[in-house]
Amino acid sequence: MNIKDVAKLKNEVNASVIFKTENSIVTAIHIQKGGLLKEHITKTTALLLCVNGVALFENENGEAITLKHGDFLEIKPMIKHWVKGIEDSNLILVK
Repeated sequence: MNIKDVAKLKNEVNASVIFKTENSIVTAIHIQKGGLLKEHITKTTALLLCVNGVALFENENGEAITLKHGDFLEIKPMIKHWVKGIEDSNLILVK
């Protein structure tokens, strides 16, 4: 299976759970160029990994981090954040 097959291109943002245990969840996210994963928070620490494309992660603290192929970052809990597609992008979110 390939991440491009999981995150279908129906909407500007698509997310699909690809792996789940009782303690963790892994989600494939596709954001089209110009798409926006709207502002939200996470209750737990998470890891966001860019598989391909370019995406911009921003948060309410003024952080703006560009993610390119292979880049990853830690998302802190209880901080509003959002992600923009600079190019068509495939990301993996691990919680």
